[in-house]
Amino acid sequence: MIELFNELIEGQQKKVLAVARCILPRITGEDLLQPNDFPELELHPYFRYEEGILDGLRVARTALLAELAHD
Repeated sequence: MIELFNELIEGQQKKVLAVARCILPRITGEDLLQPNDFPELELHPYFRYEEGILDGLRVARTALLAELAHD
């Protein structure tokens, strides 16, 4: 199950980077650690949507890991 989340997160990270590069072609994955440094991304609804999906997947993986640690 964790491996599935890891795969989903990896795929979504690639999608977020691709969306960001449509907006700012020279952006790097490292730049995306602080997207608020780039107003073009900060204010772009589609980028924020895709970034939100990535954050949700990360939260769900963390919750699953916590649940598994209690078993």
